Amino acid sequence: MPGAPGFEQRIRELVIREVTPLADEVSLDNMGNVIALKRGKSRKRVMIAAHLDEIGFIVTHIDDDGFLRFHPLGGFDPKTLTSQRVIVHGTKDLIGVMGAKPIHLMKGDERNKVVPIEEYFIDLGMPKKEVLEYVSPGNPVTRERELIEVGDCVNSKSLDNRVSVFILLEAFRALQGKELPFDTFGVFTVQEEVGLRGAISAAHRLNPDFGFGLDVTIAFDVPGAQAHEVVTRLGKGAAIKVLDGSVISDYRMVNFLKQTGDKHRIPWQLEILPAGGTDTAGVQRYGKNGAIAGAISIPLRHIHQTIEMAHKQDVAHCIDLLSAALLELDQFDWGFEHEQGKSAFL
Repeated sequence: MPGAPGFEQRIRELVIREVTPLADEVSLDNMGNVIALKRGKSRKRVMIAAHLDEIGFIVTHIDDDGFLRFHPLGGFDPKTLTSQRVIVHGTKDLIGVMGAKPIHLMKGDERNKVVPIEEYFIDLGMPKKEVLEYVSPGNPVTRERELIEVGDCVNSKSLDNRVSVFILLEAFRALQGKELPFDTFGVFTVQEEVGLRGAISAAHRLNPDFGFGLDVTIAFDVPGAQAHEVVTRLGKGAAIKVLDGSVISDYRMVNFLKQTGDKHRIPWQLEILPAGGTDTAGVQRYGKNGAIAGAISIPLRHIHQTIEMAHKQDVAHCIDLLSAALLELDQFDWGFEHEQGKSAFL
């Protein structure tokens, strides 16, 4: 299902169908976030954010020969775009190809440089008159790739962040018939890839006491990587975020997730990501009172490229860790340590 930032309609419809039987209440806010509530014993609030959107593009111009120019929605590595198929979502879906100058025509240093994203165009194989029947500036564009299994992994475009949407749905499924300690809001957010926009709005509305981000993280466990660059490794378990470029996870949440993983024998690894950001930052900062926030991250190879790869066991361990954490949030001492002892939170 396509879902470029700001154009999440189709993936949102699918999520609503899937989550409605699993929740006590499902609603949409004005931005298009899907908010699924599972009621708990206490009115304290938990917010889990998994974003619906994927990196994509938006059509900005149609030239006299019917070629499309576009603007990226989210961060792209330009070298991954050459000759890739995309889907232009106009009045009907059209397959196109990302084009640029052929290497045979490149001169001098051009052959050794990455083609700037501004020099790419989309070729629909149609003259302008026919293109205009279906496409207008402002139409979204997504990449065309199917999910397949590769060894012990899944391989697809936009596992960032569809894999986290799956994890949140499966955690809600695993919690069916179980009593949660707190009201738990699973929020399937919009426009994360362009600035955490849906999470910020939802956190302001819900004002959660506890927050969890669900998103992918870098697994740079590949040839040529230095030890300090790896961040996480595929197949080594759920990643517990310590920090990224937008958030420092609450040390209490990090300790709670580590202890929960150990208690239930769920493999985990730490994530210390020097750049990038996730909805965790929006959940932590934008409630009226702030939130005790952290994140469960899914190690991902080839992130923000044409295809991405996740290990099936890591996905299962993330589901298990999130489910256990939601059930046991009231069993941890959430007070701050200070010179006079501990101040109670619960």
